[in-house]
Amino acid sequence: MSLYLYELVPTGAPGRTIDEFGARAEKEGGALIEAQVTGGSPRIFAIAEFTDCRAPVLSADDLLAGTVDGPHRVRLVGADLAAIRAARPAAGYLVEWDIPAEIDMDTYLARKKANSPKYADVPEVSFLRTYVREDMDKCLCFYDAPDEAAVLRARDAVNTPVDRLHQLTDPRI
Repeated sequence: MSLYLYELVPTGAPGRTIDEFGARAEKEGGALIEAQVTGGSPRIFAIAEFTDCRAPVLSADDLLAGTVDGPHRVRLVGADLAAIRAARPAAGYLVEWDIPAEIDMDTYLARKKANSPKYADVPEVSFLRTYVREDMDKCLCFYDAPDEAAVLRARDAVNTPVDRLHQLTDPRI
């Protein structure tokens, strides 16, 4: 079983695009694990699981989306897939970090393990999970926090930059 990231720009209601994506993933032998929607100008970050280790390239027209970026194979860090699959937990914030070229997966994982205890310095923020692209292009880190400033304090505590910070919204709105 492998996880894949798709980034979608919906052309209408994000909830409809997520429904279409989930149905298409299922038709292709996979399952939607979670989908998070950014506020403002919506983007959908969808994680799907496929058993054959090959994710299909999905057409924007099939998904009610203006654009589709993916599939990109990802690794889940800091959370249990079964719990995410069961609860589909919402997050309040998403940080995208464009990983520098000199950092490989082993270096990233060692850094993450060493720095994670420092989140305790910012108790108002809960780190939820990270998806790291296997090509090491970027990672997506999900947080529950009272505001953007708190997320930035948490990132500073773990000495990790922020390339893009998104407040997440309910996909059914």
